[in-house]
Amino acid sequence: MWQRPQQYQSRLARRRPVLFVEAPVPSQDLSRARWQSYQPDGASGVTVLQTELPEKFFSRREQVDRIHGELVRAYLATAEGGRFLGAVQWFYDPMQTPVFAGRMEEVAVVYDCMDQLSQFHGAPPELIEREAQLLELADVVFAGGPKMAEAKRLQNPNCHSFGCGVEVEHFERALDAATVVPADLAALPEPRLGFFGVVDERMDYELLDEIARQRPDWQIVLVGPHCKVDPANFPQRTNLHFVGPRTYTELPACVRAFSVCLMPFAINAATEFINPTKALEYMASGRPIVSTPVQDVVRQFGHIVSIADSPAAFIARCEEALEGRPEAVAAGRALAAERSWERNVEQMEQLIEQAIAARASSSAALALSK
Repeated sequence: MWQRPQQYQSRLARRRPVLFVEAPVPSQDLSRARWQSYQPDGASGVTVLQTELPEKFFSRREQVDRIHGELVRAYLATAEGGRFLGAVQWFYDPMQTPVFAGRMEEVAVVYDCMDQLSQFHGAPPELIEREAQLLELADVVFAGGPKMAEAKRLQNPNCHSFGCGVEVEHFERALDAATVVPADLAALPEPRLGFFGVVDERMDYELLDEIARQRPDWQIVLVGPHCKVDPANFPQRTNLHFVGPRTYTELPACVRAFSVCLMPFAINAATEFINPTKALEYMASGRPIVSTPVQDVVRQFGHIVSIADSPAAFIARCEEALEGRPEAVAAGRALAAERSWERNVEQMEQLIEQAIAARASSSAALALSK
């Protein structure tokens, strides 16, 4: 999935090398831990470091942390990895705090808090404590939306709200007659109402089932991989289609198939702080949007996105969208044009430079006082 971390790090890498350290994964086939690195397509300047540990090690979190840290240090000791010594540490995963924060001779610590991970299903019990530690250590915090920023600012005053950006030119391809709709979607009758993104615990499956039941003439399409949910439990309707993942490159063609774009999120703990990347992407695609009342969506985009708090209201808003909402679509395209990833990255870099300078000044003052 090409999401916020990939969008930001690929742009930061245009001016400096970026090492993207993935969380360790278990392997039944290994007798000893190992690492491997590679350069991903479409992200020049980024090196991805993957670590694998024998599955038996995962019975103890402390052991996983220790070995993961050792593997990363082994990579940094190589000629290739030496480029990343004395770096800015940028965290997406608070679970990695004890392994790396304050332990790698970093020049600054950044925490980009894009989700309230502790409220997700299956979150490890140590997550809350480790995030609190990270917020205390971080020189600067970026929050994925205004509500998240308000919450995290209570723990770190140098916290700034940076919602997602959008690649307007990429998603405008949905408006281009030359963009070919994927064959499986084109084969479905119209109208098609669609969603793209991760299909997980944040989806309101009862809502989707009710829409499909009440409007059998509509095709409801969900594009994306499933995560932490069992597809066997998805509602079953002939007009409800879970079509699986597509690449980021393919998304505009998928959206071209949709008459209306949907954000059918459940209102639960996992969505309390959500600020969906897809909102601006839908806007750039020139489609009307209907969403459940996710707080940051209502707060930021309520004048563009139709909001519905019940199945009946959601269906009514979709009916209105199918009839056309040209003013909302035009306003959405104008807003998307102002919200580039590049603009966010430029502002983030300025804040990071200030954080590096503040840390260096504090260290110098401490040294003089001794």
